[in-house]
Amino acid sequence: MTNENKLYEGKAKIVWATENPDEVAQQFKDDATAFDGKKKGQIAHKGVRNARISAILFRLLEENGIATQLVDQIFEDTLLCKKLQMYPVEVVVRNYAAGSICKRLGFEEGARMKQPLLEFFLKDDSLGDPLVTDAHIEELELVSAEERDEIKRLALEINAILSEFFADRGVMLVDFKLEFGKDSAGNIVLGDEISPDTCRFWDASTKKKLDKDRFRRDLGDVEAAYEEMLKRVETK
Repeated sequence: MTNENKLYEGKAKIVWATENPDEVAQQFKDDATAFDGKKKGQIAHKGVRNARISAILFRLLEENGIATQLVDQIFEDTLLCKKLQMYPVEVVVRNYAAGSICKRLGFEEGARMKQPLLEFFLKDDSLGDPLVTDAHIEELELVSAEERDEIKRLALEINAILSEFFADRGVMLVDFKLEFGKDSAGNIVLGDEISPDTCRFWDASTKKKLDKDRFRRDLGDVEAAYEEMLKRVETK
């Protein structure tokens, strides 16, 4: 891959063009950011571990009827993916209270939600990726009502699949972010990644954080947490 093939470089990944116009290569970086890019650093081997974790989880979801953009893992840190037209919103699924919802609404960290709670956020770094309601989404014409409802349905189904998967491995799926897009046929497809960068994982017994919060909060053992999550995801 050369710079001529680079389509986009974000905070966590580089997207490369391929010989197939309907496919891209997503290369996962070791770079780490938090607080809308205000905090920056590197986590050794993060790219390799996140690529592997995402590949395993996307395959799990495919086996359970969820369409994802994954085609294949072509390098340790790179996934071959279907090219998607991404929606300008991301959805966060919360099973337990953590992060921004505690600051916004006064939840105690770790409080279990009565039912999985969905929130949409506008993907706009310049605005700080703000929370948006259904009314905002309709007013700004970000996603059609039909597409929004389908994204909600898929997010809850993904949550059920992943929650069971991680519970079997002694991990609480506290919350996680999902991004969706449309493929060339107009189908809604899960994209981006599922990893310790985009999820909050806690050890079910000790409540130890096994995700990017260790970087955000300067908790130490960041690399070990990512390594531990890869081991657990690879557990049969």
